[in-house]
Amino acid sequence: MARTLSTGIVGAGEVAQVIHLPVLQTLPDQFEVRAICDLSPGLLGAVGDRYGVKARYTSVDELLAGEDLDCVLVLNSDEYHTDAVVAALQQDVHVLVEKPMCLSPREAERVIAARDASGATVMVGYMRRFAPAFLAAKEKVPSLGDIRYVRVRDIIGRNGLFIEPTARVDRPSDLPQATLDERTARGRELVTEALGDVSGELVRTYRMLCGLGSHDLSALRELVGRPKGVVAARGWRGGTYLTALLDYGDFVATYETGVDDQRRFDAHLEVYGATSSLRVQYDTPFVRHLPTTLTIEETNGDAFTRTVTRPHLKDPYTHELEYFHRAITEGFAPKTSPEDFVADLDLFAEIIRALGR
Repeated sequence: MARTLSTGIVGAGEVAQVIHLPVLQTLPDQFEVRAICDLSPGLLGAVGDRYGVKARYTSVDELLAGEDLDCVLVLNSDEYHTDAVVAALQQDVHVLVEKPMCLSPREAERVIAARDASGATVMVGYMRRFAPAFLAAKEKVPSLGDIRYVRVRDIIGRNGLFIEPTARVDRPSDLPQATLDERTARGRELVTEALGDVSGELVRTYRMLCGLGSHDLSALRELVGRPKGVVAARGWRGGTYLTALLDYGDFVATYETGVDDQRRFDAHLEVYGATSSLRVQYDTPFVRHLPTTLTIEETNGDAFTRTVTRPHLKDPYTHELEYFHRAITEGFAPKTSPEDFVADLDLFAEIIRALGR
């Protein structure tokens, strides 16, 4: 019988309400949500009542001192991810931290040092890499032969376009303006630490890469490896749209991303060989169980075939949490590790340098 992990939730905002808490309710044999933590007392009350979580805290330190937890999900604002992750590790509590794990290399070093000192598990929440269609694509890539070209595209409507018609989200109204201002200042300070004194436009692009872009580029690395470098990059509309050319030596990958006001979600990775190609197509994660599909196109003599496969209806977040449970209970290091995330931080910084050129 599976071991049930006593679980704390750090951050009761949108992703906790729409994604993680509903998914955890479907996995009662793996996780028991014992406590929830958020800066907003009003949000704690609303979300705690809705999901039946009685233990509620307004600080991570109080949460860890007040509860005997096996693991925490760190879902708060990313400026504070590192503090929450390190605090949990100092109590030997396992951690799933939503992307981005952190915003600067120094923070990543703190997380890795704390993990090594504790021996607990740290896993970064890259749910797209746990979708069965993605895993099937990874198995298929070697059969393509020499890769000719790769395209990564993530042009999507803003989150609210999918959340507002389909989900209820309680939002905090009781946070002091000083708290909001401190979060903004902290974010800018961490980006400056990572990049130096760059323009506001480049700050916005870096934050977009750390958020949405981390899904794309992390999955790209798992499929075809880490690029040798960034050939060129161009951003526009105040840093909210981006195209980059990534050098793999024998081929180039293009990356294009931006957020608009259409209710559609076009996020895919496509790998082209000489006579076959594959494409992993994602849909919005904010509507549960929309399928991730794998399309394979092949030419064999006179025949051209296109096969579309939906390996599983279960959403990638559920697969991710099941994997997290196994990593803890079976004692293996997750593939989406802090070191894995550092490879993304390095690539983000290289894209920003290319934009600066």
